[in-house]
Amino acid sequence: MSAPPAPDAHVFLVPGFLGFAALGELRYFAHVEEQLQTAFAVRGTRVRTHVVETLPTSNISRRTARLLDTVAARAGDDHLPIFLVGHSTGGLDSRLFLTPGVALESSHAIEPFAARVPAMVAVATPHRGTPSARFFSGRLGQKALILLSLATVYAVRHGHAPLKLMLGLGRVLATLDDVVGLDGSLVDQLFSDFLGDFSAERRAVLEALLLQMSEDWSLLPELTPDGVALFDARTKRRAGVAYGDVVARARVPGVRARLSVGLDPYAQATHTVFAALHRITARMPDRYLVPPNPAQRAALVRGYGRLPNRRDSDGVCPTLSQLYGDVVHVARADHHDVIGNFDAPRHHPPHYDWLASGTGFDRIHFDALWNDVADYCVRSMTSRAGQPR
Repeated sequence: MSAPPAPDAHVFLVPGFLGFAALGELRYFAHVEEQLQTAFAVRGTRVRTHVVETLPTSNISRRTARLLDTVAARAGDDHLPIFLVGHSTGGLDSRLFLTPGVALESSHAIEPFAARVPAMVAVATPHRGTPSARFFSGRLGQKALILLSLATVYAVRHGHAPLKLMLGLGRVLATLDDVVGLDGSLVDQLFSDFLGDFSAERRAVLEALLLQMSEDWSLLPELTPDGVALFDARTKRRAGVAYGDVVARARVPGVRARLSVGLDPYAQATHTVFAALHRITARMPDRYLVPPNPAQRAALVRGYGRLPNRRDSDGVCPTLSQLYGDVVHVARADHHDVIGNFDAPRHHPPHYDWLASGTGFDRIHFDALWNDVADYCVRSMTSRAGQPR
C-alpha cells in the first residue's frame, strides 16, 4: 500500500475550556477535521490535522505548554507551515503560543515553531473574557459546569442527554446565584443519576476526566473579564502572522426562540438551560469591551444587519468579546454550533445538538464557516511566501 501524499501544511486544532481531544469514541473536532481537510484540498493545499490533547481546566500557560509539546511531537521533523485554530479558550492558547519571548514549562524551544505560523484563527474566543467564568467560579458553580459539560458529551454522542438531567440543570442554573435557593444535594443527586446511566467502561473514562478537572481549576479565573485583561497585558502580536476571528451570535432567548425549537419536551428543556446561560453571559460590563475597528464593524453589520451590543452572545461568550483580529466569518450560531454540535442527525456522520438555542445553524452554514477559515489560512500562506526574506 502506498503512503499518503505528503502534506503542504499542518493544522493544530485546540479545544476550549473543559475540552478534550477524544473521550472514548467521541472526538471534539470530528466534523471540523473532515470539513477542513476537504476545504483545504479544494484550494490546492493538503493539510494534516492534529487535535491537541489539552488540559481541560488548567491555566492558559499550562495549556499552551501542552500545545507546544504537541506541535513539537507532530511537526518537529519538517519545516512546513503550521496553522493554529482554537475554539473558545483554545484561541487564547494560540495567542500565547505566538507571543514573542514567551516562556513556557516545556523542554522544547518555542520560537522555531512559532516562526512557522502564517495564521491563527480563534473561533468564538473570549478575547475580553466572559461573565460566565465568574458565575461558575464557586464550588457549586464548578459542579454545575462539569454537569453541563458531561451532558454535552452525552448529547453529542447519543443525540439526547437524559431529560431528567436537563430539567435539573435548568433548575440549577436558574437558582445558582441565589444562595438560599440552591440546595447542593440537588447537584450531587444529578451527578449520581447521570453517571449511573453509563456503562462501567464509559463511566471509567468520564471519571478519569473528572479527576483531571478536580486537580486544577486555575483556568476559570483567567477567563473572567479581569483575568483576560491581565492576559492581554502579557501577550503581544507576532509580526507577519495573520490573526483571524470567527464571531458567533445566537438568537436572544424569548418567545420566538422558544417556538423555533419546537414542542418536543427535551428541546424545550435544553432551551431553558441555554436561556439561563445566555442571561448569565449578558452581564458583560461595557468597560471591558474594545470598540470594533472599522473593518470589524463593517463585517458585523454585514453579517447581522446591525452592530451587536454587550448583551449579545453565543450563550457562553459575548459576541463583542470575540473580536481581536480580522473577522474571518460572522455566524448566527451558538458556542458549540460552530464546531459541529447542531441538529442534523441524518448527516453522515450525524450532528447532534449541544443545546436547542433556536439559531437555525445547519450543515450549509457549517461548511461556509470552515471554508472561510481555509480561505483565510491559504491566503496567509500565499502572502507570506511572497514576502522578501
